[in-house]
Amino acid sequence: MLHRNALIAKDLSSSCAITLVCNTPAHGYTAKMNDVAAKMEKPSRLSATDWAQGALALIAEQGVNAVAVEPLARRLGVTKGSFYWHFPSREALLRAALEFWEQNELEDVFARLEGITDPRERLEELFRRVGSEAPTHAIYSELLKALDHPVVQPVMQRVTQRRTDWLSLAYRQVGLPRSEALQRARLTHAAYVGFLQMSLQLRQPRMTHEEFDDYLAHVMTTLIPRQ
Repeated sequence: MLHRNALIAKDLSSSCAITLVCNTPAHGYTAKMNDVAAKMEKPSRLSATDWAQGALALIAEQGVNAVAVEPLARRLGVTKGSFYWHFPSREALLRAALEFWEQNELEDVFARLEGITDPRERLEELFRRVGSEAPTHAIYSELLKALDHPVVQPVMQRVTQRRTDWLSLAYRQVGLPRSEALQRARLTHAAYVGFLQMSLQLRQPRMTHEEFDDYLAHVMTTLIPRQ
């Protein structure tokens, strides 16, 4: 299912350093999409990767319903013909964009953590990475609003299950019993989702960097068991 997406990820690996943080939810994707539009000398140069990247930027800014061929083509400075060269439909574009987002999490978050041998340090690094470098905050928040969409729902189910499974195993590796590790994993993910809703959907006042660092340290102290 992710084969097409793996090709997209390969094309994008050198040019798509997506950097979304809680206080700047859409900036990374938007800036990159603008770069794509600026660098295109001819419409034929626009790749499937560029279209997927542009779709992610629109999701981060305006939600799933904002992904439409004509507005996206205008933003990228090309005609609709470029789109149909790569995708048969809007749904196919949305699916490719979300599969890239999903694959990006696997490669840029979980795969890199596997190199950390100490299980407690690995958990701490996950919290820091998600808190300050994760590319998914605004997108995940918008996807939560679109769970009834037939393309969005299975992706969100896989991502949520994968995160819960990873966290559950991580908590077991630091010494929690299996049942307690699972409950702690669910609590951790629920805290993440709740923070996104407070920050991005309820429009709570933005934290300063110092405030967010203090919050993240408190979350880590509360959720990660001590030896």
